[in-house]
Amino acid sequence: MRGRLPTTVPKWLRLLRGAAIGASALLIAGLVLTGLLTRSAWSDIRNHSAPQITSATGLYFAINDMDAQLANQLMFGTNPELADDRRTAARIYDERRAQAGIYLRDLSVAAQGDPVAGASVAKAIADYGKYEEGAAHALLLSKQAAHPAGRTDAETLAAYRSATEVMRTRLLPQADQLVTANNVAFNTTYDNTTDDLSSARIAVLAAGMLLLAVLVVLYVFLAFRFRRIVNPALAAAVLVTLGVSITASMQISGQQEYLRVARHDAYDSVVALTRARATAYDANADESRYLLDQPRAAEHQQHFFEKTQQLMHLPGATIDSYDARAATAMNAYRAKQADLRFTGFFGDEFRNITFPGERKAAEATVAAYQVYQKDDRRIRALASSGDLTGAIAFCVSYKPGDSNWAFGELDKALQKVIAINTGAYEDAAATGAGGALSEPLGLSGAAALVAVLTVIGLRRRLVEFRPTG
Repeated sequence: MRGRLPTTVPKWLRLLRGAAIGASALLIAGLVLTGLLTRSAWSDIRNHSAPQITSATGLYFAINDMDAQLANQLMFGTNPELADDRRTAARIYDERRAQAGIYLRDLSVAAQGDPVAGASVAKAIADYGKYEEGAAHALLLSKQAAHPAGRTDAETLAAYRSATEVMRTRLLPQADQLVTANNVAFNTTYDNTTDDLSSARIAVLAAGMLLLAVLVVLYVFLAFRFRRIVNPALAAAVLVTLGVSITASMQISGQQEYLRVARHDAYDSVVALTRARATAYDANADESRYLLDQPRAAEHQQHFFEKTQQLMHLPGATIDSYDARAATAMNAYRAKQADLRFTGFFGDEFRNITFPGERKAAEATVAAYQVYQKDDRRIRALASSGDLTGAIAFCVSYKPGDSNWAFGELDKALQKVIAINTGAYEDAAATGAGGALSEPLGLSGAAALVAVLTVIGLRRRLVEFRPTG
């Protein structure tokens, strides 16, 4: 009759042996599936999510600086004393144009198979082409007009306004949307993987406890039936099962921790800081636009201040009170690190300082930023006093103490703190990915050993029941 319990000792032993082997197989399956899940998640993060964010923020940065260098070339005019600066601006423009093309290509390749992402990238590529066409036209008109520095002719200025309008209203928002969309995708992968690993830990522990329960029942059965307290193979199987279960739980928790460090401790800062860098370049371009397009100087000054607040938002500040408020905020922070009176991209970073050297690098970034902001006020003061040529020379000069030198110091400081967080991300991701599958496979081998030990532990007992003769 089906479903009847075993009626003899050998049958009980074989049943419990089968149950132990089956529980071992279940534990092995849970471990292997967890390893495959984790390896897949790391592969997606390292080969898809993070590189796409890098490409999107890189695109945002490159096209911002392209427009700044376009404005600089037009602003310099034919003044011979600015010829070297004009050549430098042209060289950087070409470099950024090449970089933007690479980032667009990478985003296009990554978007294959995703209709929504593909459409966004295609639109960005089309608008990028329109911007390049408009920029080339403005440069040609400027060369033909041969105007002095800061005295751009109306036709060239109209062509520049048309090109930069495409940049400001279409291309930059699209690039920013790509950053946001890819960052959301990274967060989604992180959240889903973290939740899946929590479920996997429960499943693996359940399989381990099931195997442990079977082994304990088997051990007790043998002790009572054969009056033998010690069974070395089964005792070893129990200990190995405990070790596998505890180690597997710790390993899964470790993977969750690597994911958290990579995503939140490190990459949240990478995203905030790379966006800050792109925004800083856009603000720097607004200074050039301010000097180039004097009829719209007030508009460009407002755009500069809006980006200033995006970088380090100080509630209630104006462009005239900003420097004093920034100094007050930093003095309060130095007195008490928890007293953060600013938000924005820099605020995001200061609220997420985690790694050795990061705080010092972040503080150096804000210090460089304050110097650059003060130089901006000097540019505007020179222009307002009628010394437009002096304002242009100070704005674009890389000599120590001048504005572009200060901006270069800010950029170097930003890149240093970005590098700290990028390195921490890469370390966490490499370590997590390195053990994602190898560690579960090693534990699976130990779980398979439990099944072998169970067979060994029962072999002599079953032999006793074999017919003789």
